[in-house]
Amino acid sequence: MSGNRLSTLNHDRDSAALRYVYPVVSRRAGGVSIGINLNPNNACNWRCIYCQVPDLTRGTALPVDLGILENELRSFINELLHGDFMQSRVPEGIRHINDIALSGNGEPTSAAEFAQVVELIGRVRRETALPETLKTVLITNGSLLYRSEVQQGLRTMAQINGEIWFKLDRASEAGMRLVNDTSTSMNKVRDNLITAIALCPTWLQTCWFALDGEPPGKQDEEDYLDFISALLRDGHKPQGVLLYGLARPSMQAEATRLSALPAESLQAFAGRIGRLLPVKVSV
Repeated sequence: MSGNRLSTLNHDRDSAALRYVYPVVSRRAGGVSIGINLNPNNACNWRCIYCQVPDLTRGTALPVDLGILENELRSFINELLHGDFMQSRVPEGIRHINDIALSGNGEPTSAAEFAQVVELIGRVRRETALPETLKTVLITNGSLLYRSEVQQGLRTMAQINGEIWFKLDRASEAGMRLVNDTSTSMNKVRDNLITAIALCPTWLQTCWFALDGEPPGKQDEEDYLDFISALLRDGHKPQGVLLYGLARPSMQAEATRLSALPAESLQAFAGRIGRLLPVKVSV
């Protein structure tokens, strides 16, 4: 494994020299996350303008070699538990495994083997005696949660201390076109989110930033709060909201147009969200 010291700003997915598994020091998770990248081809069905993936292309995950993934996951967990990776690569104070996270360079649920991957994670967790309290996290744009095989994976996730981080950067179709470069409808977003909530504990993850020097407008805030309020009225309650700002530079064409908001702006919006749901803020 290469020897660069990791930080919350260095999320190098090649840092462990593996195909699917990579370590990351997560500011939102507050520890070392074992990342699983099912999209090493940098393909995604969305193109969020703040995305840090270089050479991002439209598409889906390539077939996953489950044997390689299992070998990588087992050997990397062994290195974290029994090797010197923590001491040599991770800053003092956060040298603990926080979670196993399905994330990476594209939409992980686009992998045809998604349900098998989740089952594999559960088996490896048990056989390597990782603590049952360790989270298994899916970081997703939620767009494919209508698929039966994805839902099967989510049911399995719920049995291994699973948690879904469901992307909701804006709660209007115009906002999603602008920020996520997708033409999905809010009805589809709502339906997929309701599915997620029903199958596994689900957090909303929201990136809030300035575009061309302008923060999100009041209408963006109102759309977001109205969307959550309608969910709650109908009995669909997420765990809360993970609200975060820009920490690393975008690798998309819009990069120069994006900037981080002041911490007080994030906190002010978090205060409004907090009247509806628990909210965690990462500047």
